[in-house]
Amino acid sequence: MTESNSSRKSTLVTVAGAGLSATGLAHFVAPDMFRGITAPAFPNNTDQMLKVNGGIETVVGALIAVPRTRKAGLIGLGLYGAHLAGNMAKAQLG
Repeated sequence: MTESNSSRKSTLVTVAGAGLSATGLAHFVAPDMFRGITAPAFPNNTDQMLKVNGGIETVVGALIAVPRTRKAGLIGLGLYGAHLAGNMAKAQLG
């Protein structure tokens, strides 16, 4: 990969991290936007988990946006994805 492609890729990842962080913050500003997609995975404590998920997305996005902490952010993103998938499966199985 050339230096300009590497720089472009880094910029795109930074923007994606900032976008994830902004989405996390939106959980607190406009929670109704996220309640419908949070409820299936967390039917018993939707409002609490909406805030937890918003906080996680804010932090993970910020970590991804900063090149120095990007690796930790990507690991966090993987763990967060597993957390969501596991809770969705658990909720579906009853």
